[in-house]
Amino acid sequence: MRLFAAIGIALMLASCAGGGGRPSDREQFNRVRGKPVANPSAIVKAELAFARLAQEKGQWTAFRETAADDAIMFTPDLVNAQQWLKGKADPPQAVDWQPHKIFMSCDGSTGVSTGAWQRASGATGHFTTIWQQQDFGTRRPHKDVEWKWVFDDGQPLSTPLAEPDYIETEVASCKAKVPAGFPPANSTGKGKTGASADGSLIWNATFAADGSRVVFVDQAQDDGSFRRVHEYRVAAPVQ
Repeated sequence: MRLFAAIGIALMLASCAGGGGRPSDREQFNRVRGKPVANPSAIVKAELAFARLAQEKGQWTAFRETAADDAIMFTPDLVNAQQWLKGKADPPQAVDWQPHKIFMSCDGSTGVSTGAWQRASGATGHFTTIWQQQDFGTRRPHKDVEWKWVFDDGQPLSTPLAEPDYIETEVASCKAKVPAGFPPANSTGKGKTGASADGSLIWNATFAADGSRVVFVDQAQDDGSFRRVHEYRVAAPVQ
């Protein structure tokens, strides 16, 4: 498949916004100083390992082993993932998935992966997974970087997502922080918000009282603003 041929390219494009290009002068300077830098290929690697684990050890086993303690997911209600997954039996055939786009904070502490999934039954859909680097800022230099997901959701589609020629990556600007008014006011449901350690990437997942849902991801731009780079809504179920 073209997608997996392109993954090898994506793995070489560490820390490059927009899916290509040489590391910026700022990135090279930060690397020399030992400061955190964005590395979108780390999220590609985490997704591939996650998908492979699901095939090798079982779908829900893989979800349990890769989720943070406070991870959340829609079932369809918004629940603690580890509590919901506890003791859940793996299906005979795990779902398969492929990342299409990666969004990352400027400091590399948080990454978002979106893409396509397929079931053995032929059903297809899209997914959103939000990853956080564990022990960010306190990890010892010799210790391997570990990623855990803090939010995961998959929604069915009537038409499969088009397969991209390559995995797109986009890194947030370091010139903006969490904007005023975030997290958004929510009086009609429950939800969770999150932000990268440097505040350059923010996200929100909300489950409303009528059963509808909304998920969005905003990323800092060079002009100090935030741009919505990913959003989807799920309508309330028909009564």
